[in-house]
Amino acid sequence: MDRDSHSEDTLSTMVLENIKNKLIDAFRTSGGSRENRRQEEEEGARARQLGVGRSHQVNEELRRAQIDGAITWLRSELLEMRSQDLQLAETLLGLNTEIQRLRRESYGGLEDAGDDQ
Repeated sequence: MDRDSHSEDTLSTMVLENIKNKLIDAFRTSGGSRENRRQEEEEGARARQLGVGRSHQVNEELRRAQIDGAITWLRSELLEMRSQDLQLAETLLGLNTEIQRLRRESYGGLEDAGDDQ
């Protein structure tokens, strides 16, 4: 069971990393459009370009922090779901055992009644 759990952890981590990379690429693409770059070049003021560059860098760091936060939240939700799945599996196994026990008792009672007749 630990081996399966470790495999699930590895798979979950890989899926989350893939989502993280896709989000980072999406934000990078939308944040750095060609039109914005042309406007910056047309303004021509070096000080302005440095300010925009810094602003872009700060925005990029903020986006990464938000993405990391979202990934952390997703990871915690997935772990909670796994815990709930395990609890549900235990409950279902217990119910199945109880159903089997009741069936044995019921069929046993029917056999005894059939022997009397």
